[in-house]
Amino acid sequence: MRAVVRGFEGAAERDHHGFPSFRTARRIFATIPDAGQLRVMLPEEEIRAAVAEWPGWCEEQWWGTTLSAVRVSLPDCDPDVVAEMLEDAWRRHS
Repeated sequence: MRAVVRGFEGAAERDHHGFPSFRTARRIFATIPDAGQLRVMLPEEEIRAAVAEWPGWCEEQWWGTTLSAVRVSLPDCDPDVVAEMLEDAWRRHS
């Protein structure tokens, strides 16, 4: 996924509490909390749609009472779909 993000203009990888995050000048749009997961910050309706369409490898990620990301199981995912999710998140946060 890092190679995909490197192709986004203005995207940068930085540390976020000890794990990698991908950012625009404005905000974080994805994080990698461990080698098997990716969190992609999308609007709530897109998170719910991803979980409904790919329940085998997408889950809702909540922070408190806020649905804020889709959690992707990297070993099980469709890399092309995840690349599209990352691009959507990058565009939203650019």
